[in-house]
Amino acid sequence: MTRYLWVLVTCLVSVAAAQPAAAQTAAQFEQARRYLVEQIIMPDGVKDPRVLKSMRTTPRHEFVPRDQWANAYYDMGLPIGEGQTISSPFIVAFMTEQLDPQPEDRVLEIGTGSGYQAAVLSPLVKEVYTIEIVEPLGLRAERTLKRLGFTNVFVRVGDGFQGWAEHAPFDKIIVTCSPEKVPQPLVDQLREGGLMVVPVGDAYQQTLYLLRKKDGQLEAEKLQPTLFVPMTGRADEERQQPDSQGGPGIVNGNFEQPPGDNGYVTGWYYQRLVTWETGADAPEGQHFITLRNQTPGRMAHIMQGFAADGRAVSAINASVRVKYNDARRGRGRTEIPAAVVTFYDENRKEVGMSFLGVFLGSAPWQKLTKEIRVPPQSRQAILRLGLFGSTGEVSFDDARIEPAARR
Repeated sequence: MTRYLWVLVTCLVSVAAAQPAAAQTAAQFEQARRYLVEQIIMPDGVKDPRVLKSMRTTPRHEFVPRDQWANAYYDMGLPIGEGQTISSPFIVAFMTEQLDPQPEDRVLEIGTGSGYQAAVLSPLVKEVYTIEIVEPLGLRAERTLKRLGFTNVFVRVGDGFQGWAEHAPFDKIIVTCSPEKVPQPLVDQLREGGLMVVPVGDAYQQTLYLLRKKDGQLEAEKLQPTLFVPMTGRADEERQQPDSQGGPGIVNGNFEQPPGDNGYVTGWYYQRLVTWETGADAPEGQHFITLRNQTPGRMAHIMQGFAADGRAVSAINASVRVKYNDARRGRGRTEIPAAVVTFYDENRKEVGMSFLGVFLGSAPWQKLTKEIRVPPQSRQAILRLGLFGSTGEVSFDDARIEPAARR
């Protein structure tokens, strides 16, 4: 399933002001897809021409509810019902490219969701076999794919942990929900030399891996930190770590842990145009991060999810240290440098948002602190730091999320 979890980049992550706010015609949808590919997906590193062509031609709006059509070509996740979301276009393109799809490949997808990821793969490979554990989603995706003419995609409702042994071995496997470890049936069903792209980890700290099967074993390459919904079914039953950090909290909020070999800042994900800095002026420790962008509309941000259960925590204290230089609004009204906390319910629907600050102009290091009410229906939240399509330079350090004292 394309479950890019609840990492909805919401209104802060607009493709551009030039994109129609409510693209409702075929020509507008086509224009929006082209802009998305050329201005967001390509600049952020996806280069495969076949993948880019599929992203330009696959009608993402057909895979989301009609009330989400106006948002279909923003680089953001969108709710698709049953507590699930469709992955952002960039992550779909990135994972597809990493899979290295070839015309004769037979691909297994774990997690059909809306069917969008399978649709993007369809023109790139021979066959796509996709499994969805949530029956209403699986049946709906099957109807959508058939209606749109994706005849080489085959949908099955079931537990993806078990794979689809009748059609194994597969040349490639793509997993769009996060197990704590790769299910052995998927390893067994991947052909020798085949590739698997899968996010692995706990509820809030995961890494997207590219795995290659060699001599029956998987060789792993870390791609980037990420955040998907945990894999359910048997994978959830075998999970050793709880799906919660026990309460609100940020990992590596002082940015003192060095980036991994892949260059990504530890503990944070969906990183765009982020530099890990060392400086004597760091407010906490010796390190901080800086986001720089000179192209209006281009994304520069960093994010981290955390537990925020409104049944247990009524408020949180959020704080961050920030400095900025020549920070200017982008072309759209939502393209502003900011630090934001967004809350989501058990169905990944946004239920609240609070700004720690908006940063325009220039200013030295300062500390922002705010007590934020946690909506009772909240179950998790995301802290977002960045320029979000605006231009200039903004630096962050000492980000903290803690439960507020009860009164």
